[in-house]
Amino acid sequence: MTELIKLREHRELAETAAKWFHQKWGIPLEAYTESIEECIGRQSAVPQWYLAMEDDVVVGGLGVIENDFHDRKDLAPNVCAVYVEEGHRCQGIAGRMLDLACKDMKEHGIDTLYLLTDHTSFYERYGWKFLCMVQGDGDPEMSRMYIHRQLCRKHRQYSKPMPETQMRE
Repeated sequence: MTELIKLREHRELAETAAKWFHQKWGIPLEAYTESIEECIGRQSAVPQWYLAMEDDVVVGGLGVIENDFHDRKDLAPNVCAVYVEEGHRCQGIAGRMLDLACKDMKEHGIDTLYLLTDHTSFYERYGWKFLCMVQGDGDPEMSRMYIHRQLCRKHRQYSKPMPETQMRE
């Protein structure tokens, strides 16, 4: 069974996580180490890091950072570094990690998240909506920016259509 963890609750995995993310994305190890240490130190709601673990092995992960290397600094914070090992894909791990991150950020008072990607039709399955195209730092092509808003239950129930039996003429 794949276990999802909040890295801030597992300081012992900080170095393993930093190395794993570095290997997957090629961002300098120091950048991940610094961000993960800030997460563990609980200095603020952002950054946060999450792992999917199976038998003490990292099989997936993602983070929430202020800006995922793009020109729209106003669209923050960003889910970043979403990755699931190839042998563990199509099992719902990415969706579960995204859900965990969204709920955790909501508990920190952040109900809107953004995500930069070149994927189409993947994130929509998990409640993300295409927002706009943005320019990634150093990228020649524009990338897709998605948004995820988590409303409180009270607002959700009022967004449902009213049954015809309750409508007034």
